[in-house]
Amino acid sequence: MLAIELIAGIMLVIAFIHYLYTKRNNEYKVSLVVNHLNSSDEIKKTLAMGIYLRFKKENVDAPKYSSTYIKQDPLQFERFVADIFEKAKGGSTWVSRASGDFGVDFDHTLNDELYLGQVKCYQGDLSFEPIALVHSNMVKRNAKGGYVVTTGSFTPAARSYAKGLNIELIDGVRLVDIWLASVNNAEQEIRKITPEFI
Repeated sequence: MLAIELIAGIMLVIAFIHYLYTKRNNEYKVSLVVNHLNSSDEIKKTLAMGIYLRFKKENVDAPKYSSTYIKQDPLQFERFVADIFEKAKGGSTWVSRASGDFGVDFDHTLNDELYLGQVKCYQGDLSFEPIALVHSNMVKRNAKGGYVVTTGSFTPAARSYAKGLNIELIDGVRLVDIWLASVNNAEQEIRKITPEFI
């Protein structure tokens, strides 16, 4: 009888040690995932800020940037976004002229349907006015949908205004997501064309 109790006691100790080990291992894995997600979000926010700094309008006495950085003017931001949309979502894009565009910076044709986009290289949160301009143009031009893209984010009023209008609000972090998707799509296309080199 003593032998059975001793064996049962040893098994309980082994089960408890296994439980502690498994619990500790699971907690470690969960912390790795959480840290990765937090750092991934931080990286995207940093990239969104970098896009803003790359395209923001500078004053006359603008700082001198390192040759390591890419510095372009806000009008080039329209082409940058249109190219990203074309690569990430497919279809074709056309960037409108700089003035007299009535609030539409680019057209995106996808599956024979028209989407209109407005981009804002903006530091703060964007109000509802750009959404109203895009929506007005959607109605005029019979467009399927629209986009308002900013390097910043949107005010609560802007988000509320956009509900039900089929206008996608794309903040800086979401823009980074789309940009990364466009890079991935381009890499996949290169692999299809030249599989023996990759």
